[in-house]
Amino acid sequence: MKGAKSRSEPKKADSKLSVKKGGASTKAPAGRKGKAAKDPNKPKRPASAFFVFMEEFRKQFNKDHPENKSVSAVGKAAGAKWKSMSEAEKAPYVAKAEKRKVDYEKNMKAYNKKQAEGANAAEDEVESEKSMSEVNDDDEGDEDGSEEEDDDE
Repeated sequence: MKGAKSRSEPKKADSKLSVKKGGASTKAPAGRKGKAAKDPNKPKRPASAFFVFMEEFRKQFNKDHPENKSVSAVGKAAGAKWKSMSEAEKAPYVAKAEKRKVDYEKNMKAYNKKQAEGANAAEDEVESEKSMSEVNDDDEGDEDGSEEEDDDE
């Protein structure tokens, strides 16, 4: 009987936990701010050597096992094959990954430069608008010195 009770208790606890998680996920924590929006123009990070290997392995695995549609089976088989490979067999994939990394770094430098130029242009616009408003405020203040007092009433 003790065995039967222990099996039923975790199921009840799990269902309670899942209800609490569902309710908590709809509310945003008070102390945290939302994530910054992702820029769709930002270059994607390059694939590691293993993922370069996975691209080719996935094609071959699907040809050899057309009945197997499970993503996890492909991943497990690829991981086992990758571990069994020697460094010499991994070398072409490592080289491709390094090439992609170099291209990514080049693209990131161009992207960051473009972002910096955009930020500088936005700052210039804000400064020019600010200077224009300061000039307008000074002109208005000279004509009618009691404008600030009217705002208080």
